[in-house]
Amino acid sequence: MLERMLFRIALFAICGAAMVAQQPSPPRPPALIPQSSGTTNNLIAVSPVNDRVVWASGRNGTFTLTTDGGQTWKAGVVKGAEALEFRDVQGVSDKIAYLLSVGKDAGDFRIYKTEDGGANWTMQFKNKLAGAFYDCFAFWTPQRGIAVSDSVNGVFPNLRTIDGKAWRSINENMPAALQGEGSFASSGTCAATQGEHNGWIATGNGPTARILTTSNGGDTWVAYNTSLLSTSGAGAFTLAFRDAQNGMVGGGDLNPKNPDHAATAVSRDGGKTWSLTTHPPVTGAIYGLSYATGAASHNLNGQTHTRTVVITANDGGTAWSPDEGTTWYKFPDVSGYWGVAFANPRAGWLVGTKGRILRITFETGN
Repeated sequence: MLERMLFRIALFAICGAAMVAQQPSPPRPPALIPQSSGTTNNLIAVSPVNDRVVWASGRNGTFTLTTDGGQTWKAGVVKGAEALEFRDVQGVSDKIAYLLSVGKDAGDFRIYKTEDGGANWTMQFKNKLAGAFYDCFAFWTPQRGIAVSDSVNGVFPNLRTIDGKAWRSINENMPAALQGEGSFASSGTCAATQGEHNGWIATGNGPTARILTTSNGGDTWVAYNTSLLSTSGAGAFTLAFRDAQNGMVGGGDLNPKNPDHAATAVSRDGGKTWSLTTHPPVTGAIYGLSYATGAASHNLNGQTHTRTVVITANDGGTAWSPDEGTTWYKFPDVSGYWGVAFANPRAGWLVGTKGRILRITFETGN
């Protein structure tokens, strides 16, 4: 009897050890490297052109540029925009970039462009429509892009450029807006583009959080519902697509009394339907998210990282997922960041309060 019991104990111990040995180890977390942005103004949006050229923008008319992967940054202020906040930036090269501003008055919503590395900026658009609030823009090419506004009297007064110079209204192309519907200017990622003609806009602040989609470069748009919470100050804040069919949206609630509504959802059909993922380990609202693929994605040790996502929720923390939201890993003690974007898995950036910048590097074999 004793021998039989000892045999069973030994067998259980062997099986238990085998089960422990078979459990997959957690993936290697990315490296986070602080960089000096050249400013102490809050940074809101970031746009890598490649792994060396990166633009970022923020408050008090501030922009900053690196041409060496972030080893050095050179910050500046756009003349005449010192009191404005640049809620979005689109880098084209080390010389060419666009900025989108917000402010208190209708005319504070503007679009600027530089063609000499930020030494001079040309104002391409200045809003005249009362009630318009331009939250973000997104580009298919250096000359073709859209700018997204909250609705005004049931209409989205969105803009489009086809030559990188003039911005014209496409409000007649947009679906009717819901009561109070608009987007969020949290990190310049309320809109996303892919390929030559696909585009998406995330909305909230109304009865339903929706995704507006186009497959023809903005000529026509269709609205689809998501399951994210939507009310005043809540909804879909940020989205990204890794190809024409697969994308993720993040949202939540800005009301500090409702900190547990941060959520992400994925689409497998180009934005028509959305399924909630595992609850991400952040609070409040997800200000920005980005796939770790970017404009120059490349294969790392047999893995393309197409499903790796990083999210940031300002004071609510930051986190990442290797599998598009099925499992999440929180970055400890990393908060106060608004925007995130990648050039490739080895070169991503978080930007946030007090001019802080972190470079994100997913190592080979992650």
